Amino acid sequence: MEHRPLGTDGPDVSAIGLGTWQLGADWGEVSQDEALAVLDAAVEGGVTFFDTADVYGDGRSESLIGSFLAGRPGLDVTVATKMGRRMEQVPDNYTLENFRAWTDRSRRNLGVDTLDLVQLHCPPSEVIESPATYDMLDTLVEDQVIDGYGVSVETVAQALTAIGFRHGGARPGVRSIQIILNPFRLKPLDEVLPAAREAGVGVIVRVPLASGLLSGRYDEATTFAPDDHRTYNRHGEAFDQGETFSGVDYPTGVAAAREWTALVAEHDVLLPDGTPASPAQVAIAWCAQQPGVTTVIPGARSVEQAAANALAGELDALPEPLLEGVRRIYDTHLRESVHPRW
Repeated sequence: MEHRPLGTDGPDVSAIGLGTWQLGADWGEVSQDEALAVLDAAVEGGVTFFDTADVYGDGRSESLIGSFLAGRPGLDVTVATKMGRRMEQVPDNYTLENFRAWTDRSRRNLGVDTLDLVQLHCPPSEVIESPATYDMLDTLVEDQVIDGYGVSVETVAQALTAIGFRHGGARPGVRSIQIILNPFRLKPLDEVLPAAREAGVGVIVRVPLASGLLSGRYDEATTFAPDDHRTYNRHGEAFDQGETFSGVDYPTGVAAAREWTALVAEHDVLLPDGTPASPAQVAIAWCAQQPGVTTVIPGARSVEQAAANALAGELDALPEPLLEGVRRIYDTHLRESVHPRW
């Protein structure tokens, strides 16, 4: 597994990480034993980066990771958590007092004195634009509550603003941004990745499978559990629509996914053992191979998924005709509805 620096002053992390939203909530039930087995399988596959948040299962995801790491002292894993979604999303709630309360809770859940990386969890644009936000985060670094900080964003405009708050000298500034990027969401390629490379900001890619669409396993008749966000947030009823199927209308996404699966089948993309890579593995590899990406954080609900996702980091460079096919599918089915919004 290739390792890459998370920003100019961050740790080296695996090119394929693990997103742990599934282990907390909103994707159907996952038992504690199943969750711990997923974490173990990811580490066995070479993953050294876990992404979580204080709202995933109301802290369940963080606590599971804390328990897992407590039983494996010395394991070299970087844990990034997120904060800010436990209160109403208004700028006035982004205060140093609340930052301290949120990070104290996460430290307890994870069982650590200093959090490796704390990301603002898709806050209002006014929060991302305010220099005071970064002053407060710098204070937490100085107090050794957190080792570094980043911003998880919804839009390209927010990402570019956060990247602009990368400081030199005594102010550590933004270490990373987290953004949705996948073959069904191409806009970050245009400006965000080049700007992040130039500024020395790490890029964490979430939703690399467009909530499973790019696995090629869904059709028009597929249903999801009532407590799965793919049921209740298709139109942004609970949070930003872009987090569910990358904001793609589901029938349109299924049609595009059929073309994606056919595109992958046209090309000999092979795993190290010579077997064909799955559409999901190729999608994860596509994300990881974009210049400027630090790590990709697919989620997993089973040991098999976690192991398969990690293998995507071992794929050779994808062939140019496949990359051209990604653009063709995006331009044909998705650009008009997705590109202007995020």
